[in-house]
Amino acid sequence: MPYPSRPTIALVTDCLFCRIVAGDIPATVVRETDTTLAFRDIAPKAAVHVLVVTKEHFVDIAALAQADPELTGQLMETAAIVAETEGLLADGFRTIFNTGVYGGQEVDHVHAHVLGGEPLGPMVCK
Repeated sequence: MPYPSRPTIALVTDCLFCRIVAGDIPATVVRETDTTLAFRDIAPKAAVHVLVVTKEHFVDIAALAQADPELTGQLMETAAIVAETEGLLADGFRTIFNTGVYGGQEVDHVHAHVLGGEPLGPMVCK
């Protein structure tokens, strides 16, 4: 069953990424679609570090995937296009979703980190 169209985007006023989506906080936008926004991280962890968010507020990837699989796919499509336009396909890149406290999530708005442009090392360091 298809999801109903959304005439308005649900934003949370105290959410950093919702405020970026609304244009209240400036960001260096890399790509924008009707449903997603990709922008450079202000504290990059790699030569290329782009955040890809849904314009509609979802707390994390689990909530998004359960509520709207189609939008989940659009988020991933935007991440893949960002990797391509940033020139990351040849040497590889990493896409990360941090979820919850143990996962290291710092902003409670679903977002993918697209990292690359240099060797990234091991996936998890202890």
